[in-house]
Amino acid sequence: MSLPRPDPTPTGQPATPPVLESPVLDSPVLEGPVLAGPVLVVGAGMIGASVAMALSAGGVRVHVTDLDARVAHVAASRGAGSDEAPPAADVQLVVVATPPDQLGREIATALSAYPGAVVTDVGSVKAKPLAEVCALGVDTSRYVGSHPMAGSERSGPMAAAFDLFEGRAWAVVRRDDCAPAAVDTVLAMVAACGATAVELGTDDHDLAVARTSHLPHLIAALTAGSLARAPHDHLALSGQGVRDVTRIAAGDPVLWRQIVLANADALTDLLSELRDGLDELVGSLGRGDGNDIEAVLRAGVAGTEVIPGKHGGPALMLTTVTVAIPDTPGALARLFADAGEAGVNIEDLRIDHDPARAFGLVEIDVAEGRAETLIEALRSRDWSAHR
Repeated sequence: MSLPRPDPTPTGQPATPPVLESPVLDSPVLEGPVLAGPVLVVGAGMIGASVAMALSAGGVRVHVTDLDARVAHVAASRGAGSDEAPPAADVQLVVVATPPDQLGREIATALSAYPGAVVTDVGSVKAKPLAEVCALGVDTSRYVGSHPMAGSERSGPMAAAFDLFEGRAWAVVRRDDCAPAAVDTVLAMVAACGATAVELGTDDHDLAVARTSHLPHLIAALTAGSLARAPHDHLALSGQGVRDVTRIAAGDPVLWRQIVLANADALTDLLSELRDGLDELVGSLGRGDGNDIEAVLRAGVAGTEVIPGKHGGPALMLTTVTVAIPDTPGALARLFADAGEAGVNIEDLRIDHDPARAFGLVEIDVAEGRAETLIEALRSRDWSAHR
């Protein structure tokens, strides 16, 4: 994926790095936080296309581009705005949504090619691309890094959605050298996408995502990798637990290789801590030390309790109610309706499918103290329900 440049290189020729000059900072674009556009989104993958779709849905003028023009065209056809490049002088905001190993160069190119625009990116690592931009000698005052905490193991514009960011946290990385109006413009973009801005420093952001996103992905990959070596009859016992732990391991390995390498320092420290914990756990198992093993398990429970609850509030104490459900059209809707009539709010749910029958087990999480009410109501409506 690459930015359209005012002077495009001939077909088949390698792109020549642009001359990076200090931009003019008195552009009218930087006079306030109102986001009217045009916004140029560079990279029409799932995240880039979703940003473009969200802004377009809010009435912002958006243009989307991609190294593969067909990908940009697909994104535009799904509501991501226009796949025609806007005049460089008109662009208010450039959103760089390229793969991680291209971010630094594309951010620097955007700052040079669009001297009246604020530039942000949606990459999951901030220190490495910032260092690359600084090494190219470009003025970074109009660059404000950002990172939406949304996505899935899917990729491409067909996986994009205009409401992908609704209610999600979106990190905005404010630095001392950022122009205040540039920060305001990025905050306006976050709000227009329906997300909630969380302001962090560069290194703080990278450590936070290493802890909450990159480390869990690596652990999921290691766990899922062990399944690939397992006998088939072992896999027949797979339940919802292993699916929960390994789901994110299905992400694109090429993309995740770039993310992991870009955040190697933070991940190395966290993986070293985890290795020490694993060594201690192996020793406890060898000694049969139940107290140490229980301490590890209790620390795990404590960790789950500090994860923020819905709407960013404190974690809600939940109880799981398990309901047997036929794999037929309308069954889940009927279950939801019956729970609603009982006056019990469903906080979360998972479905574990029976490998031998057209049945599933729905694990419904409800507020602590509401489980018995739900069980009684469901049983009165002929559901098989229990804690």
